[in-house]
Amino acid sequence: LPDPKPLLDFDLKTAKTRNYIYVNKTLRYPYYQTMAHQPMEIENWIEISSDYQWYLSEKKKVIQREGKKVLDSLPENDFACQELLETVLDWMPKRYPTLFDRLLRTEDRISRDGIFNKVTGERFDWKKGEAPSGCDALTILSRLTECDFLMARERPDGHIYFTGGLVAFPGFYLLSEKIDKPMSVVHAPVPQFNDKLLMSVERRRRTLKRMLPSAPFERSSWEIVDDLNLYWHNIALLPKGGKVSVDPSDLYLRIDRQTFRKLPKSKGIIFGVHPLVRKLSTLRDSPLLPALLYKIHTESGRDLMCYKGAEAYEETLGPWLEECVREQVERGLVSGDEKVSDFREYAK
Repeated sequence: LPDPKPLLDFDLKTAKTRNYIYVNKTLRYPYYQTMAHQPMEIENWIEISSDYQWYLSEKKKVIQREGKKVLDSLPENDFACQELLETVLDWMPKRYPTLFDRLLRTEDRISRDGIFNKVTGERFDWKKGEAPSGCDALTILSRLTECDFLMARERPDGHIYFTGGLVAFPGFYLLSEKIDKPMSVVHAPVPQFNDKLLMSVERRRRTLKRMLPSAPFERSSWEIVDDLNLYWHNIALLPKGGKVSVDPSDLYLRIDRQTFRKLPKSKGIIFGVHPLVRKLSTLRDSPLLPALLYKIHTESGRDLMCYKGAEAYEETLGPWLEECVREQVERGLVSGDEKVSDFREYAK
């Protein structure tokens, strides 16, 4: 892969990610179970926002509190952790030279390598060619990026197993529940995944088993949550049949932007996950988005909506979205006759 283009004037105070409401087919109508993935430009691999320091602070707290529930690596995955660290080490200073310095130097006749995070003031270095591996590598990564990394590899039985990772912001699951398990077992609760997607994900060229290190791709998923706790949101903790207590305007749209790369040496499969949260009330001014969300929730497969936890909030969210649609018509933002699938044409 080519080097990323440097962002020479990158300002952390005003930094924004791409708007994933409109990117990656995150929201779509009709809504059905599909990977909806697309090629990824290398410049977009790891994005940094103005909330960078908050992400790192929250991640550190979660790791200290939860330990191996969120950060772990099987022995077979340790080399992949090292290769991932080396890849990030090479990429970050090239993409964000205002935030990171590569620490290549000779000290006491010994060549050393590493990285300096100008934002946090942290330095990580080691003897060149001997980068940390396993959990040590993942811990360093947690101090560099907003992203989580879930890691997997193909085993001799031909199936893909989850082998480790740094997953501080899962939302509703734990790394410890996935590690050392095949994809079919991990995704068994996901409606239609094993029936419709597993064969495609494991075998087709642009998906996992046949993907090339030179051909990364990306996708996004979404859910409605009722707080900003990225580790484990409140809806995931509700008992069966439980309902949210907040006003619909205070709910959030959580988008997990996901990247997929295969490392050339270890053949490790890397799932990068960057959770991004936006309050639903901010969508009042976005043409067609309330109508789109209403149709997705009322016309999509019931199994998909239940998996997303819609039963906890849909009784109040539906009427609120209808009200937002009426307001947009009254304000002239939409006529009310548009196809909601055309919402990207009105992107702001």
